[in-house]
Amino acid sequence: MARRATSTMKQASISEFFEKNKHFLGYDTLQRSVITAVKEAIDNSLDACEEHRILPTISIELRKIPDKKDRILMISQDNGPGIPAKSIEKVFGSLLFGSRFHTIRQTRGQQGIGITGVVMYSQLTTGKTTHVVSKIKKDATALRMDIGLDTKKNAAIVSNRERTHDFLDHNGLPVEHGLRIEAPMKAKFQRGKKSVGQYLRMTAIVNPHATIRFHAYDDEDELIDSFVSERVTDRLPRAVREIKPHPHGIEIGALNRLLRDSTEKRMSSFLRHTFSGIPMRAMKEILSSSDLEPQTVPGNVTPEEAQKILTAFSQVRLMAPPTDCLSPIEDLLIKKGLEKGVDSAFVSTLTREPNVANGNPFQVEVGLIYGSGDVPADGPIEVLRFANRVPLMYQQGGCLLTKAIEAVSWKGYGLDQPGGKGVPKGAATILVHLASTNVQFTSEAKEAVADNEIVMNEIRKALQEIGRHLKNHKKKSAQKAKTKEKFELVNEILPAIATKASSLLSRDEPDLAPIITKIMNAVFCEDEVTWDKESKVHRCEIKIHNYSARPRAFSILAQYPEKEGVEFIENELGGKREVKGIWCWKLDTIPPGEAGTIQFSLKGLDHNEWNSTEVFFRGSGDIIGASKIDEEILAEIQKEEERILEDAKEQASLIAEDAMTSDLDNSGDLDSTELSNAMSGVLGDALSEKDPENIIKKHDQDDSGTLDHDEIKKAVMDSGESRQTGLNEWGDE
Repeated sequence: MARRATSTMKQASISEFFEKNKHFLGYDTLQRSVITAVKEAIDNSLDACEEHRILPTISIELRKIPDKKDRILMISQDNGPGIPAKSIEKVFGSLLFGSRFHTIRQTRGQQGIGITGVVMYSQLTTGKTTHVVSKIKKDATALRMDIGLDTKKNAAIVSNRERTHDFLDHNGLPVEHGLRIEAPMKAKFQRGKKSVGQYLRMTAIVNPHATIRFHAYDDEDELIDSFVSERVTDRLPRAVREIKPHPHGIEIGALNRLLRDSTEKRMSSFLRHTFSGIPMRAMKEILSSSDLEPQTVPGNVTPEEAQKILTAFSQVRLMAPPTDCLSPIEDLLIKKGLEKGVDSAFVSTLTREPNVANGNPFQVEVGLIYGSGDVPADGPIEVLRFANRVPLMYQQGGCLLTKAIEAVSWKGYGLDQPGGKGVPKGAATILVHLASTNVQFTSEAKEAVADNEIVMNEIRKALQEIGRHLKNHKKKSAQKAKTKEKFELVNEILPAIATKASSLLSRDEPDLAPIITKIMNAVFCEDEVTWDKESKVHRCEIKIHNYSARPRAFSILAQYPEKEGVEFIENELGGKREVKGIWCWKLDTIPPGEAGTIQFSLKGLDHNEWNSTEVFFRGSGDIIGASKIDEEILAEIQKEEERILEDAKEQASLIAEDAMTSDLDNSGDLDSTELSNAMSGVLGDALSEKDPENIIKKHDQDDSGTLDHDEIKKAVMDSGESRQTGLNEWGDE
């Protein structure tokens, strides 16, 4: 009986498995299937364009096939680099084939399933092949072919392969480079929520560098839906660098495989060259804890010894991995994308500093739009979820990004939240973007992010900050509206009465300023940010009007975009930096009926990068149009900045110590050759400059032609990588 049972067992191929379980890939309903297909095409196009530093222009067409119920032809075309002839069959005809699965860097696609899944679904539901046209720049002609999938062999079936000159863009011009896909499939087209149009709208928000065109036609070739989003920036996302795996993200099976497959001859070089975040000190401690000699051959390490190494990884103090493998959207471009996609009265965006979870670098970005005409005030807010610039449209309730929104007490920030929990209500849209080298999804369809406490806390902190921005905005707007109305009444009625009375009594009109001041009895703030086209600077003016009966004195604080390359000019009152993005000035005493003015300018920003400020104050009473600074929050931010700085200093020192192990002549400093050797380790990750001679020239303070420990430490700090590479001690975490 056992033999009979085992004789019927067969191994299924990857393709066969997904053919029978297509819902795993997002092809579970006819409406969702077309969105999934478009998503895979868009993801591939954007990734390919960005990797080759091409500003993406992508066209999506959906055409209902005549005389066929629920049959749609999806056409995707881009201006990417194209796919070389020898790779086309693998890309479109082999599941789990791709360039990103084995790399540690931020990409949209990770699994090598997506576009082959489109070919498989097309074949499964229509019996038809997928038509592919590819043109690379160096070829005179484009290559086109029809591709099917042999699910048993997980391989492409190619037919009608030929070269052609007939590959044109949307203007009818010959394509220099690009890719076109035509895939028939069983699917249903719909408009509104959870539609292709909505998906592309969301994609355009977080990809402001892309031009996306969408047109849908019925079976009589009549246009039934369209969406065109032109790029709002010519700045491509930051190119990401592949990094080595970090010990904190390694499991025993993966470690055993790395040991077995390693070409390194010694364990010392294996640890240093295979992983990120292991300086010389840590390498020695790991080997000592594992009872291994530095010269041990990695392939000879036993499973028991491998387990000791894994244990040592968690006990030894390591540096976090570099974060130049991430490419955040950044505040300004999120704001541009949101303003393009959603009509609103108020927009606030925030990009958090990179962090690390389970050895994987990640970064959180959030945006909040208030006063959106697209969202009813009495219904739930609109939630826009993204992972690595890809919209997540399904499984909202089971997604970590949604749970983080629900974990914030929004009532305190001016949004209705019945019961004090759940998604808030109001005319608002909240955007959450998670950028990571390894986004943990709840399923292969990649529609919801799995739970992670560290990521959850980062998102919650970011949402609380933009919540405070909303609260201040609402308070400021309400106060200004009320005060403006009062001012208008007082300034219109009183002068009219004074003029009339003076005329009747044949007397001079009285000075109304003291009377108006007494009636108003308030301190009022006006602020304005303007762009000087000639000098290319932003000018900010803050006026504090004292319409009260006594002299007033305040410390005024204002937000500004603090980042590399931005500096204060024309700042007569001086002041001081409180925390990142907050500057403080002390105003002289303002007499009743007079105003105090703060003026300053910033250079180093683009035209649309700063158009408003948030004003805070210290002092007794209240200022209409400004918010009293929350000293507890300010102190918390200051402590966090101090901790980051101290961690950065400590880490820079540790990196310098590690670099000095390359001092072979024990001279106490490194020449260009020794520095080059040192940069093969953690020093190379910590410095933005990669030329040893230039590094020495720039940071050699004593003109010795070499760098000592302190000079290397300063070079690491000056590079700015101490923050960008997440150089915090993991032992403290």
